Amino acid sequence: MKLLVIDDHPVVRDGLGAVLRQLEGGTEVLEASDGESGLALAALHGDLRCVLVDLRMGGLAGLPTLSRLRALRPGLPVLVVSASEDPADVRRAMAAGASGYVPKSAGRSTLLAAVRLVLAGERYVPPLLLQEDVPSPASLAGLTPRQQEVLGLLCQGHANREIGRALDMHEKTVKAHVGAIFKVLGVVNRTQAVEAARAAGFHG
Repeated sequence: MKLLVIDDHPVVRDGLGAVLRQLEGGTEVLEASDGESGLALAALHGDLRCVLVDLRMGGLAGLPTLSRLRALRPGLPVLVVSASEDPADVRRAMAAGASGYVPKSAGRSTLLAAVRLVLAGERYVPPLLLQEDVPSPASLAGLTPRQQEVLGLLCQGHANREIGRALDMHEKTVKAHVGAIFKVLGVVNRTQAVEAARAAGFHG
């Protein structure tokens, strides 16, 4: 698997590369110190699986680099990794086509989880954005008793198939309940659902 890191700080590039190589054996991490050289590498390496780009860099900055990457390689997931924890920056990056946004203050496990999510075709939105509109206990009351049971098992890390077995439901029914839970919590994936539920005080 081949990944690309675009960041103008050598120490940050080294650190990200060391973490990313833990994803799987044989992971190759290419590095670029600015947007222009990053775009050149993206054009050269057609087998790239994901690009990680800093938001604020010398030369071509992160958002223009992101926009040009999206135009150059529309199907290539781009994850923004930035020192900024301003929700407005997160929204701008996501609106520009980022598959996810990870603050540089995040831990190694968070970064790896975010990369795995975007590689699987999902989006990763950091908790700092979710905290702007944390679901209240009242909104959790909008879940049916069955959905609360599903959420409880989801929070324990169970897959849909396991939840179906535990609650004697078809896997498709579980999937429908999970989708409804996402809508109530205002999230787009399981990780965010668990974070939002816990932030709202859910103890199912």
